[in-house]
Amino acid sequence: MEEKENLVEVDLERKEKFGIILPIVLISYFLILLNNSLIFTSTVKISAELQMNNLMVAWISNAYALTFGGFLAFSAKLGDIIERKKSLLTGLVIFSLASLLVGMSQSATMIISMRALQGIGASLLAPATLALLMDNYQGEQLTRAIAYYGATAGIGSSLGMIIGGLIASYMSWRAGFYLDLIVGIILIVMSILGITNQKATHGAKIDWWGTITSVIGFSGLVYSLNGSSYRLVAFIVSIVTLIIFGMLGASMSYFFLMPQALQKVFGFSPLMASISFLPLTVIQFIVSLYIPRLTARFSNTSVLISGVVVDTLGFVLGSVIGINSGYWWGVAFPMIFLGIGQGLIMGPATVAGVAGTSGEIAGAASGVVNTFHQIGGAVGLAFISTMINGLKGADVMIDQAQFWMVVLAIIMTVAAINILRGKHE
Repeated sequence: MEEKENLVEVDLERKEKFGIILPIVLISYFLILLNNSLIFTSTVKISAELQMNNLMVAWISNAYALTFGGFLAFSAKLGDIIERKKSLLTGLVIFSLASLLVGMSQSATMIISMRALQGIGASLLAPATLALLMDNYQGEQLTRAIAYYGATAGIGSSLGMIIGGLIASYMSWRAGFYLDLIVGIILIVMSILGITNQKATHGAKIDWWGTITSVIGFSGLVYSLNGSSYRLVAFIVSIVTLIIFGMLGASMSYFFLMPQALQKVFGFSPLMASISFLPLTVIQFIVSLYIPRLTARFSNTSVLISGVVVDTLGFVLGSVIGINSGYWWGVAFPMIFLGIGQGLIMGPATVAGVAGTSGEIAGAASGVVNTFHQIGGAVGLAFISTMINGLKGADVMIDQAQFWMVVLAIIMTVAAINILRGKHE
């Protein structure tokens, strides 16, 4: 009898262990964060070396987000059909190869094209990792795994920015993308050896036409905002879409434009500019660790909306105070609120996006979450880049950019309050 009880205890203990899947997922997420951080910290050097203007530089991020978001629905569904492991490995191979080619780029056309190829790889990688979490963990263990996923956003952003700053300050910006390649190869080996639990949905079909129109429509939307003729594009969005559009549009623009401003206004090196983000990224990481407790005590929706309000306050403070007030008051102080807000948002937003989905459509559900993230980031950056194009002076440009970030954040906040009100009606 005692033997049986011991066996049950051992079995339960094994079930509580995360195994190799969680490290694969978190390192994959870190790879995507590192990739973005390399761009954020290197744009000044890339634009100078490849002779790119502000709008062209914005396309280094937008080309990636365009293919990432445009192919996500296709890639997520593909992962449900052909098995997570195959989808993940395909994404890693494409992403790693594209990283090598980005590092070898000799022209604006080549770097933008290879960033688009990276986006295709990431579109396979991101939904496969989230689906792997849902396939392999359940209940409280899944909640903890997603919390770690959200916490990785904070620590990954911190490390990614510092690594990117070190590389941009003391080496060629190209070395960072070769580092992407090395991490990608490590993940390929880990995935081949470690992933054995595979799921596939037989008989399901891929919407090829939907994929094509998604990419074309997303391209047209971003191009219309980034073009010099200010073409307007009409589209209907739900409240949830508005929240994600506002949050990611403002955040992506902040992470893309602020490092450039810090270098141009204060004369910071890329490394100092990346270290200057620690008030945001470290706080985001710390707050993310408390998400499971907060959601258990309050609710996922309450935590999410609280994060939206605090995040918006951070953008308002940055805009009102202005960068000319100095780094500590004009940048670091607002970053504290941005860090708290984004720490409260990331985990609950992910949970809300995949809640209630079955294993058969886990990839598709995570694909929807990531699609809105990429679309919001690309559209927001394209919009704000266009609104500040032609302005003289880095301080004037970042202050005006922060004003438009506030506009996006207010849209996000109003939408979030409407969701809260609706839940009580």
